[in-house]
Amino acid sequence: MFKTELHAHTAEVSPCAKMKARDVVDAYIEAGYSTLVITDHFCDYVINNAGATWTQKIDHYLAGYRRAKEYAGDRLNVLLGLELRFEGSSNDYLMFGVTEEFLYSHPELHKMKLNRFRPFAIQNDIFINQAHPFRNSLDIVKPNLLDGMEVFNATPTSSHDSRNDIANLWAQRFGLIRTSGSDFHGTDHRTLSGIMTDERITSSEQLVAILRSETHTLICEGEVAKEEGLSTMPAAYERKK
Repeated sequence: MFKTELHAHTAEVSPCAKMKARDVVDAYIEAGYSTLVITDHFCDYVINNAGATWTQKIDHYLAGYRRAKEYAGDRLNVLLGLELRFEGSSNDYLMFGVTEEFLYSHPELHKMKLNRFRPFAIQNDIFINQAHPFRNSLDIVKPNLLDGMEVFNATPTSSHDSRNDIANLWAQRFGLIRTSGSDFHGTDHRTLSGIMTDERITSSEQLVAILRSETHTLICEGEVAKEEGLSTMPAAYERKK
């Protein structure tokens, strides 16, 4: 089985992250992962002051991903993702299947709303996954605007209570695809999450296809998993009729 991290940040881009891209890569290689998705924060406080032009803003945003990919070489597959927060909202959405070209060609992307972005996601086969949806101050959105939901987030509850057990029940209630992610920011976050697959994931297109097929296994380990009664489990489940 091959392990893939779906939720990780770099200090080059995400102000809350504590480790540079090369150190993040080293941490995941040491932990035995084959693929790492860099999902730096894409929001007003990152993008608005990152440059005068949209191209400069995206150049800055891609810095962590590009450095991780270059440093990893063939030792670890590094894919581009983002944790998108639309202006005026506190919700975060993990986006898988996004390309550099898409980011450069969609100025002010973070100033959209989720319902406006949804058609672009469908057209470009971008997987919309709500991150830690049951933390304090976040809003529940209509399930038809989402593809999936992060039902296990390994952030220690002393930092944020993600209420993963509730997210897991909610995803099943509304037929959403389930994912798991470490929400890795640095040394205080352990690599305890992500997905396992029978095949090594080497492209964003492959990742999205696997998520949609629900052939992955959710990695749910550590104290947070024990506290919430969750453990490593298949992503697929019996849909309610």
